[in-house]
Amino acid sequence: QVQLVESGGGLVHTGGSLRLSCAASGRTFSAYTMGWFRQAPGKERDFVSAIRRSGGTTLYADSVKGRFTTSKDSPKNTVYLQMNSLKPEDTAVYYCAAGRMYGSGLEKEVNEYDYWGQGTQVTVSS
Repeated sequence: QVQLVESGGGLVHTGGSLRLSCAASGRTFSAYTMGWFRQAPGKERDFVSAIRRSGGTTLYADSVKGRFTTSKDSPKNTVYLQMNSLKPEDTAVYYCAAGRMYGSGLEKEVNEYDYWGQGTQVTVSS
């Protein structure tokens, strides 16, 4: 099993920034594609971003493109989501996830990930 722990959520005003961290246990971090998803109350869990296990290619949902950046620090087994220019519609619980999927496009699918963190709340006020 892979254990993922998110941190860095909080309350911020419109236009502010937050950086989320996801720390992974064990020594298998480099073998997984890491994804970020978010879920607002009463809504489905939606794709936000991902960084592939091979090559470091990053992917972003259209709603966050240009504002959010995903990166990782492999020696620390940690992946980050830098969130800038936050909007009220970004309010949600944010989850990191790990998966070993193959093929482009699969990184955006919730059911392609095997391990999930507990989530961290991000609230953006008007």
